[in-house]
Amino acid sequence: MAFDATAIRADFPIFDRKIRDGKRLVYLDSGATSQKPNSVIDAESNFYRLHNAAAHRGAHQLAEEATEAIESARATIAQFLGGKEDEIVFTKSSTEALNLLAYAIGSAPKGNKFNLSAGDEIVVSEMEHHANLIPWQQLAARTGAVLKWFKVTPEGRLDLSDINSVITSKTKIVALTHQSNVLGTINPLTELVKRSHEVGAAFILDACQSVPHMPVNVADLGIDFLAFSGHKAVGPTGVGVLWGRADLLAELPPFLFGGSMIESVTMTEATWAPAPRKFEPGVPNMAQIVGLGEAVKYLSNIGMSEIHNHEIALTKYAIAKMSEIADLRIIGPTDTVLRGGAVSFTLGEIHPHDLGQFLDDAGIAVRTGHHCAWPLTRKMGVPATTRASFYLYNTLEDIDQLCTSILSAQNYFG
Repeated sequence: MAFDATAIRADFPIFDRKIRDGKRLVYLDSGATSQKPNSVIDAESNFYRLHNAAAHRGAHQLAEEATEAIESARATIAQFLGGKEDEIVFTKSSTEALNLLAYAIGSAPKGNKFNLSAGDEIVVSEMEHHANLIPWQQLAARTGAVLKWFKVTPEGRLDLSDINSVITSKTKIVALTHQSNVLGTINPLTELVKRSHEVGAAFILDACQSVPHMPVNVADLGIDFLAFSGHKAVGPTGVGVLWGRADLLAELPPFLFGGSMIESVTMTEATWAPAPRKFEPGVPNMAQIVGLGEAVKYLSNIGMSEIHNHEIALTKYAIAKMSEIADLRIIGPTDTVLRGGAVSFTLGEIHPHDLGQFLDDAGIAVRTGHHCAWPLTRKMGVPATTRASFYLYNTLEDIDQLCTSILSAQNYFG
């Protein structure tokens, strides 16, 4: 069955509404958060209507149903990623998942695989979202570890020419984005993962911009940890996922403490339940987890390869159309080789915030600013950009409307 973005749009109730005095909604900000299909909204609502109780607590029927719903979602997400159920840790977001890793690693005692000391190295890149940069900055400051990074080329690719001097025998952590939220660049992981493991470093993947948009299989990638957010994958807000290899999760100490994550407690000490429970204290975001399970089913039914191919076609069309506009500069790769559906750009002397407001008046939602990647925008020589990001429900008509409105903005601002 052919991919039909127009039919897919019908699953998303927000596209039934008009904005800005009756204009059709052109939503090009899925890199920030995605819209939600009816099936996800219904799954979350039905949990509250029919099954709401504290999961993993109580012997009554509602508690059993709540537990079953959450564990069913865990199994669905594990299969989606190519992992195992006990390797899926639910968090509030990918930001929390990455902070969980940084704080747990920072708490690892001497003798633990993850214990850091002065002179050990943590490697990131200039391409990182703040959520995959600041936790490692802070960890380095707390432990005396050295923070190193891969540079970004003028074309918007990671510079791997000095990979062996960036990832060295002192490297303990390599934490990189899979796809840049600013540039759309998809990073080549094979060489990076191989080099990391050659020196005994753990490889952590920020997959916020890849898991919702392309097939991602943790076993095939050979990585050690992965984080993504539900709300970028047609799922609810307030839920994220940390996947980790079971043997490595077993090594990590917990990040938060309280109910559900313990094995035994006395007045002077406690021991921890096995993963994933030791990383999930308190009552989880139950309805949101159930909603994310439904979101993953929705995406799987359409097909991640089909979604990715659709987005690549949109991106190729958008780059070609936008390249014809005078004074428009695309920030990042201008081809679709190892590239996803986020296109950041500047438009002459028009400030991105002004352009964003103009486009909003035309019914077009885009993102403006430094996109929580300030070091990257500085490296690319711009204070801010306008970003259009595409998803399964976008169409060529959306891109035509974007380009027409960009031309109108040029006429308006002079």
